[in-house]
Amino acid sequence: MSSLVWVELDAHSPDHNLAEIRRSNNFNGLHCAVVKSNAYGHGVSEILPLLTTADWLAVNSLEEGLELRSMGEKRPVLLLGHVPLHRIEEAREADLRIIICNFETLKAVRELPVSRMEKKIHLHIKVETGTWRQGVLPDDVVPMAREITEISGAVLDGIYTHFANIEDTLSHQYAEMQLNTFQKVLDDLKKENLTPPVIHTACTAAAILFSKTHFSMIRTGIGLYGLWPSRETRLSAETSECRLPDLRPVLSWKTRIVQIKEVPAGSYIGYGGTHRTTRNSRIAVLPVGYADGYRRSVGNTGWVLIAGSRSPVLGRVCMNLCMVDVTDIHGAHLEDEVVLLGRSGSEEVTAEMLGQWMDTINYEVVTGISPLLPRKVTKGA
Repeated sequence: MSSLVWVELDAHSPDHNLAEIRRSNNFNGLHCAVVKSNAYGHGVSEILPLLTTADWLAVNSLEEGLELRSMGEKRPVLLLGHVPLHRIEEAREADLRIIICNFETLKAVRELPVSRMEKKIHLHIKVETGTWRQGVLPDDVVPMAREITEISGAVLDGIYTHFANIEDTLSHQYAEMQLNTFQKVLDDLKKENLTPPVIHTACTAAAILFSKTHFSMIRTGIGLYGLWPSRETRLSAETSECRLPDLRPVLSWKTRIVQIKEVPAGSYIGYGGTHRTTRNSRIAVLPVGYADGYRRSVGNTGWVLIAGSRSPVLGRVCMNLCMVDVTDIHGAHLEDEVVLLGRSGSEEVTAEMLGQWMDTINYEVVTGISPLLPRKVTKGA
């Protein structure tokens, strides 16, 4: 590639990961692939063609949904975020499913002009069960569902919730409480003959760990990209009765050496002089920095991979550059490939490792990679 910093995507991993999550608890219903936030930083235009087995797609915003339609995507698309009231008609005309979290949105739906193309608007009620973000209070769900059925052109397509504490803990009591709250709402809807066809609660962690969260559709986000939601989720899976899925990371992040220089012992490296060499050293300069998503905190903490060997990051990471120690990598040359995230030989830098160096989680690592960097689909090993 001509670019000095780029992302590679393994073509086979997304569908593989979806299949593995399905098999972990023998799920046979609808599978919704979450591709919000530029497909978790992977590149939505590059990821979409690789998702041949996903039944639905989910994004956050109206703009993301319209982008999928502009790419020719025909599958059902669920908008998980708020749609501005004055733009709900756009969502309907693009056949995008929207969530209902308040009666103001429902009022705007009721006031929509008749579609010139006779399109209906498909609505999903999001139930507040204890995350305290978007969502309708349980007592308001039945009145809201009843009102939807009375609106011409509106379809009560689905109902769902989202778990607050199922990933970062080995105790799932809070998730059980949320699920019980949601189940009571379903029971109330059933009594009124208002149960919608699509019921979904399971994120990646819930889909892997608890079949009782599956209902008619699961929503796979981080697992689709071959990343575990957390260390606790993996440990829970390893000690549960589910089949442990073989999740394969989709993304590698790479750059090239743009300069190698001999640096005497006692030299201060980078801004602030936060690293001082203790020997005569060979320092390689890399054209990647925090503007690309490679954070300052990796400096003096993490390492990159060059020719299958670890090369420590020295000094502060700059906006567009960083420096690494190649003193002991005798085969390092100008424009050699450098792995920031991914494998080289028998060594690997994982998103979890980068997350530790950045004091964050793997989600933020991959979504934080600059969308301006080119994404290239590869066939893998």
